[in-house]
Amino acid sequence: MACRYVFTIAILAALLAAPSARAQGAGEPTGTWLTQAGDARVRVSKCGSGICGVIVGLREPNDPATGKPQVDDKNPNPALKRRPMIGLPLFSGMSPTGPAKWSGQIYNADDGSTYASNVSLTGPDTLRVEGCVGALCGGENWTRVGR
Repeated sequence: MACRYVFTIAILAALLAAPSARAQGAGEPTGTWLTQAGDARVRVSKCGSGICGVIVGLREPNDPATGKPQVDDKNPNPALKRRPMIGLPLFSGMSPTGPAKWSGQIYNADDGSTYASNVSLTGPDTLRVEGCVGALCGGENWTRVGR
């Protein structure tokens, strides 16, 4: 009888723990993330039902040629070419598409273009960020560096 009691308690404990394990598995992408190349830190936060991402730090915050803070000089819109890189929004319209998954658009400051994007939390400290042009997609893994 004691063996049956221990078994029942073990199953009950597993069932009670299961919902919280699923919730932790889905996780939230909020926090600060280091890009795969390590050249930028991006703060991801909730925006309505979706998420936003903003550059909060750069490996090289100043332009080596001018010594001044980096700006969005690749942007095709002349009015936006002088906006600072730190504070630059990267995600737009990122809405949930499933557990720990969002879709929307991502701005690429390296070429000044905006791409269709999918973002997914693949682990507690790994964010998969993908961008697509038509059927051609590429992506990278960002690492969580702060909550």
